[in-house]
Amino acid sequence: MPERRLFSADSHVAITSDHVKKNLARKLHGAWDEGMAKYDALRSEQMAGGSLELEDFVDLEAARHPGYFDSAKRLEAMDEDGVECEVMYSEFDFTSKVYQVGEAHWRECATAYNNTLHEFASIDINRILITYQLPLIDIDYAAKEIYRLADLGARSIQIPNYPSEFGMPDYHDPRYEPLWHAFEETGAVVAHHLTVHNSLWDTFRRDPTPQKGIFTGLPCFPLAETLQWYLLTGILEEHPRLQLVFVEPGLFWLPGYIRYLDSRMHHHYEFPGVKELPSTYWKRQMAATFVHEPEGVELRHQLGVENVLWSTDFPHPICNWPNAREKILQQFEGVPEDEVHAITWANGARMYGIQ
Repeated sequence: MPERRLFSADSHVAITSDHVKKNLARKLHGAWDEGMAKYDALRSEQMAGGSLELEDFVDLEAARHPGYFDSAKRLEAMDEDGVECEVMYSEFDFTSKVYQVGEAHWRECATAYNNTLHEFASIDINRILITYQLPLIDIDYAAKEIYRLADLGARSIQIPNYPSEFGMPDYHDPRYEPLWHAFEETGAVVAHHLTVHNSLWDTFRRDPTPQKGIFTGLPCFPLAETLQWYLLTGILEEHPRLQLVFVEPGLFWLPGYIRYLDSRMHHHYEFPGVKELPSTYWKRQMAATFVHEPEGVELRHQLGVENVLWSTDFPHPICNWPNAREKILQQFEGVPEDEVHAITWANGARMYGIQ
């Protein structure tokens, strides 16, 4: 079996409210709790009292691993599997919940949340590449937070996929210019992890299948909106050093969709500020992660070998943990070794600045 360095571009950690409140002034615990309760009530309303728990239909072996909660144990799990570096995302989606905290205290809560993420990663920031989360309520705060987090070693920062859901302008708006400049200057990667677009909760309520199988097959498709906002509004033309990653987007639709966007550039549409084909911006500034999708291998040349990032997705049900090396051998059977190296190490190491 080849000895190769492995870079996982997507996995997860469990961060709880109790963890965050240890980094938050006690006088603000009430505001935090009230905000989280408001969010839970909103989500319950969206789900019309329904529920969807993975434990209902899969065995979450990895989610019981202590490395899901403890960074020292996580490094041990990575060592056992031969994974050198891993980009990690908190299961606690604060970029959605922060809007329920209220104007008076959201900044302190956001800072405490990111400090908690740093606390998890601080055992080794060159191996645990934690993804910080950035509210966009106040762009001055957001830009300053990018610089602060970069000083802490941040290489990955997540922003909302759909800012309009929170009453914010879309990403072509000039108000975001300080944000893009901060990302470019620090080199931090803009992360867009798969989330559920609010419009899909109507499907959830109507889905008659036991595990909401119709609903769970849809969240990747609204990401086409996010993708187009970058490709077709001139953001990437104006900010050529901006680097973006789409996490768990499902690779099967991306090559055809990007070709489709290319074809529209020669029709009657006008896209001011866009000087290149969407595929050019994609290959220059974007990447996508995958777990155990055949498309990660089969479509690698259409997507760009340098634009595809392998991941363990620890501890989700269909993950490449444990025995990552054996699974890579199976998944990449017949693929030239230099391409396997690119997808499982070099692309991620380059994008996130690992030597």
